[in-house]
Amino acid sequence: MSQSPVAFLSYVRLDDQHESGRLTEFCKRLSGELTIQTGEKFHIFQDQDDIEWGQQWLLRINESLDAVTFLIPIITPGFFKSPSCRDELERFLDREKSLNRNDLILPVYYVTSKILDDPEKRKTDSLAEVIAARQRLDWREFRFEPFASPLVGKMIERMAKQIVAALERDQVKTKPAPPRFAAIANSGNNPQTTYPPSGEQVEATGQTAEASRGPEQKTEPSIRVVDALHRGHHSTLTDALHAAKPGDKILVRPGLYKEGVAIEKPVEIIGDGDPGEVVIEATGKQSVLFKATMGRITNLTLRQAGGGNWASVDIAQGRLDLDGCDITGQGFTCVAIRGGADPRLRRNRIHDGKHAGVFVFENGLGTFEDNDIFGNALAGVCISQGGNPTLRRNRIHDGLQGGVMAWENGQGTLEDNDIFGNALAGMEIKTGGNLTLRGNRIHDGKQVGVMVWENGQGTLEDNDIFGNALAGVEIKTGGNPTLRRNRISKNGSQAIRVSTGGGGVFEGNDLRGNAKGSWEIAQDCLEKVQRANNQE
Repeated sequence: MSQSPVAFLSYVRLDDQHESGRLTEFCKRLSGELTIQTGEKFHIFQDQDDIEWGQQWLLRINESLDAVTFLIPIITPGFFKSPSCRDELERFLDREKSLNRNDLILPVYYVTSKILDDPEKRKTDSLAEVIAARQRLDWREFRFEPFASPLVGKMIERMAKQIVAALERDQVKTKPAPPRFAAIANSGNNPQTTYPPSGEQVEATGQTAEASRGPEQKTEPSIRVVDALHRGHHSTLTDALHAAKPGDKILVRPGLYKEGVAIEKPVEIIGDGDPGEVVIEATGKQSVLFKATMGRITNLTLRQAGGGNWASVDIAQGRLDLDGCDITGQGFTCVAIRGGADPRLRRNRIHDGKHAGVFVFENGLGTFEDNDIFGNALAGVCISQGGNPTLRRNRIHDGLQGGVMAWENGQGTLEDNDIFGNALAGMEIKTGGNLTLRGNRIHDGKQVGVMVWENGQGTLEDNDIFGNALAGVEIKTGGNPTLRRNRISKNGSQAIRVSTGGGGVFEGNDLRGNAKGSWEIAQDCLEKVQRANNQE
């Protein structure tokens, strides 16, 4: 760690200017955290700060690239269009290859890039393929969070620990072995090492200085192929998981695999076929039980076919990226998130569950983006017991009961979702539930749009609530939400109905165009209702 600089921040200058210097601040925070973690000054080269006035900037960057240990690319759509960023990445890939390493490029996913997320578009760009194959620090949901936030601080700490672990691996490789290990080292029987997860210590292999001058051991994650017809390394996913090492990639070929799997180590599982061709089906257990620190599952069909009160996908801890899967369940829910787990679910179809589509409880977290959640027998999304997920741009529709339901201190933030066609309330908040709703469309439900009752709370801002069979919003028996700037129209009853025991704050809402007018407020609720600047 004596050389300076020790890392290079690769980014698009216009991105930093648009963000008012947040990328520069990120660089400073990471540098400071690394200094704390290592006890030594840890310098991260950034052209904005590290090029003196009048200096030849290209020469300075090129000199630094030859000296740095790590490359930290800030991934945005502009990154792949920037010739400078592409050149920096290509040069550093060559550097990794020459060192027989694959842990020196640490991408930070800052703004969603279609060329990175779309497999077909990714095929047109070899560098996007490289980034997609790497573990990335997903910063997208923290982009607007203050750096003083504890969650942001923990993410920076996590990246710093990953860098420190890579430095330790480098020290282990170059450390001379004690003489008693020399015969083993020179015999060529050193154990094959694999890429360990972030933060794990790596044991010395006993390689001598003499032996270290030969080819270094490969650290690339292994790829294991699962094929039901015995044409791969394993015929079941269970066998592949037992054999896998942390960081391995498992490709599952088309077929029906009647097994439920428990994932207890960081791995990536990829369905190697067209959507719907790779099916994991379990009876009497979960199709997937996730109990690792991190992992990724993509392009699988996951079915829980009954035999007990199971979740199809049960996320009990850690951070699972679940992307592009089709999930159904005949147990109590299609997806369960609990025990403080904080997964990312994107572009999945979660449907036709015997009970709930998604159940977030026991302090579960999670981010849901662009999922299609439909046709479930209970609510599409249930939140209780301290659950606190974030839902963005999902379609939650045609449930046999409600759309989203929060109770028993369930919390959460819902932004830009389309919630429609549900048999009961599109949104129901009760018994201590407290949701924040911004920019959602809640419409064409067969009863009320939003129901707040039994001491439920909530903040509803800038939503469109329309076309529901009964009231747009109904509040009763202790419900006490705050509604600001919502457009509540074309509902079959009133825009807002406050019945016995209900209350709330209503500011700047547009309540025009409902079948039975803007308001119905019970006599005993008049003092509990605060109204200001609504259009009626």
